[in-house]
Amino acid sequence: MKEAVIVSAVRTPVGRCRGSLASVPAHMLGAAVVKEAVKRTGIDPERIDDVIFANLMNAEINNMGRMVALEAGLPISVPGITLDRQCAASLNALAYGAMQIMSGFANVIVAGGVESDSRRTYPMEKSEMAYSVTPPKFADIHTAPDHIGHVNMGQTAENIAERFGFSRTQLDEFAVRSHALASAAYQDGRFDAQIVPIEVAQRKGPAIMVDRDESVRADCSVDSLAKLRPAFTRDGVVTAGNSSPMSDGAGAMVIMERSLAEAAGLEILAVFRGYSAAGVDPNVMGLGPIAATNKLMKQTGLKVNDIDLWELNEAFAAQSIACIQKIGMPLERVNPNGGALALGHPLAGTGAILTAKTVYEMQRNSAINNAVISFCVGGGQGVSVLLTRD
Repeated sequence: MKEAVIVSAVRTPVGRCRGSLASVPAHMLGAAVVKEAVKRTGIDPERIDDVIFANLMNAEINNMGRMVALEAGLPISVPGITLDRQCAASLNALAYGAMQIMSGFANVIVAGGVESDSRRTYPMEKSEMAYSVTPPKFADIHTAPDHIGHVNMGQTAENIAERFGFSRTQLDEFAVRSHALASAAYQDGRFDAQIVPIEVAQRKGPAIMVDRDESVRADCSVDSLAKLRPAFTRDGVVTAGNSSPMSDGAGAMVIMERSLAEAAGLEILAVFRGYSAAGVDPNVMGLGPIAATNKLMKQTGLKVNDIDLWELNEAFAAQSIACIQKIGMPLERVNPNGGALALGHPLAGTGAILTAKTVYEMQRNSAINNAVISFCVGGGQGVSVLLTRD
């Protein structure tokens, strides 16, 4: 079987919903990272076999993958497809692209994802009548059938906190850790090379360049988070402070067949080695990484202690702590540069963003040989991917 390697990985800064990137259409964010990821490789864009891109909520664009490819200036001959496995969608784009290469159906794939929570479209129910004087209703978007458990994502985090007996303080302490690590990473310049600055036009005055994740707070503390009210239930422990914020952002990577990458003299940032997806109860969807990672370990023959770096998407502190405990991840190996609680979580873009974080951390820290990226998924799923140095 052929080997698939990552030769380029970039991301935008992550903006707060209605924040610094709110005026930038989703496909423009996606195009910016695709253009830069391809540029960094120096390859002829005609060699790209497909663009596999993820998006969930920006329904004003039909087939985000094709739209992003065209907006990025790739040749008309390069096709594009869009994936939706909720929050893990762009991690799946990486996996599906690598599988095409490993099976011999492609040599060069651009994969990634984008989400603009600021510019989400409002889905409406369609009237059953040809004409109705009654205005349409907003559609109730489901990730699972009502009879199984159609609950909002915050409630799933409350369900996990109750199941595991987590206190409000535990959740807030984990969120503070994320902000502290992300702040330290900024001070060390660890994100500089992976971030593609985005030019944002202003109503008055010149355009500005956004080059920093907007939600990171160096002054975040347990005391400051303790002032926030429960976000989903009156007596709950899940708050805006220990949940990932709604966000805008994108990420992209170039995946190549190994011998072609070596022949072109390209630096191999990481090798794709494994992928698994698993289903769990939608009412506790945040536990998805446990099932997916257990499956991945069985497939690869690795043990938890063999993994040097864990990039776990921090959708909520409650589900993150539960996954860390049940999988047995050493905390010092988890999200060393902060996670989504601090950096933000632009849904379909986050898998590619975490991939960029992972490969750059692997380059920075020569002790990292094996890395796992793992996501929980709305509707009750988990996805995990294994990357190695060689």
